[in-house]
Amino acid sequence: MADTAVSEKPASAAASGAGYLEFEKPLLRIQTDIEQLEARPSDGGPDLAADLKDLRDRLRQMTKRLYTHLTAWETVMVARHPSRPLVPDYIRSIVRDFCEIHGDRLFGDDKAIITGFGRIGPHKVMLVGHNKGNDTPQRIACNFGCAHPEGYRKSLRAMKLAEKFGLPVVCLIDTQGAFPGIGAEERGISSAIAVNLMEMSRLKVPVVCVVIGEGGSGGALGIGVGDRVAMFEHSFYSVISPEGCAAILWRTGEQRKLAAESLKLTAKDLSKLEIVDTVLKEPLGGAHRDPDAAAATLEKYLTDSLRELKRFKTETILRKRYERIRGTASFFASTAEKAKAATRAAKPAPGKAPRATRRTLKSRGIQPARTTAVTRGVAPDAV
Repeated sequence: MADTAVSEKPASAAASGAGYLEFEKPLLRIQTDIEQLEARPSDGGPDLAADLKDLRDRLRQMTKRLYTHLTAWETVMVARHPSRPLVPDYIRSIVRDFCEIHGDRLFGDDKAIITGFGRIGPHKVMLVGHNKGNDTPQRIACNFGCAHPEGYRKSLRAMKLAEKFGLPVVCLIDTQGAFPGIGAEERGISSAIAVNLMEMSRLKVPVVCVVIGEGGSGGALGIGVGDRVAMFEHSFYSVISPEGCAAILWRTGEQRKLAAESLKLTAKDLSKLEIVDTVLKEPLGGAHRDPDAAAATLEKYLTDSLRELKRFKTETILRKRYERIRGTASFFASTAEKAKAATRAAKPAPGKAPRATRRTLKSRGIQPARTTAVTRGVAPDAV
């Protein structure tokens, strides 16, 4: 699937460069040559089939080479591609019988988050996802996918409803972050996200989260706590956008490329750090070049994950989720090794004070006592 042929653009699109990113200009030149050859009259002229085949092979090989060695900033550009499939596109492709839920019963209905019942493969699910909008009016109505507090409260209401009926929750993440306006602050955006984190960590049904594009800041985390967390190959997941990071550290957005590299926000980096469990392969050239193939990959991952999680009892799901959260992000050791080290540190050897306590007492000129001596009523000075 990763080597799917690159879909050709219409002549007008290639001529204007529409749909091509800055680093894809070599692809645009080859695509233009292909369209010029295709536009030549075939009657009486030389056979151009061989030349077209060579150009298409060159286009495929160059696309594969470019997308195999993307920089962090180029990955951000692909994740933000205007033609990249959004949550409504995936709902139309892989979710059957979708029934949307509106409103948080407190303030209003935030269009930046979509919630509703549906079927993915054989599984009935509650789906929660960000919505950026497909055109300018929709994007304005959805705040470009940046949700207000009522959006996160709506998502939590939907999750609690899923818990009531024993349905698994699927979260599709695609946002720059929560809405940073005054209204969101006035209505408690930080509290809404914090409550979601707490409630999702103890939700008594399976939860599967997938970053399909942008995964930015607390806006992504607000629906990002689950038993399985995956990312598409050319998506990113970060505590802050590269522009925001550059503005804070260097006082200018021009350092966004350096910020993107430093944040370790790509799927490859986050997989090494054990922050995400699975990286989903995209069609050659990104999900925007073959949305149907990307949707098929997402559907297979969700159905397989839900089938696996449904085999566990509720107590097991909660325990494993807790262990996963406690073991998130590995820098020097595996999760199992970190858990063993934490257990050893929490249980000092019998008859001795914890090592840190003994060091502290000695630094103060006090000889630490053994537990056995104290329990027998012997004065510490006599030990």
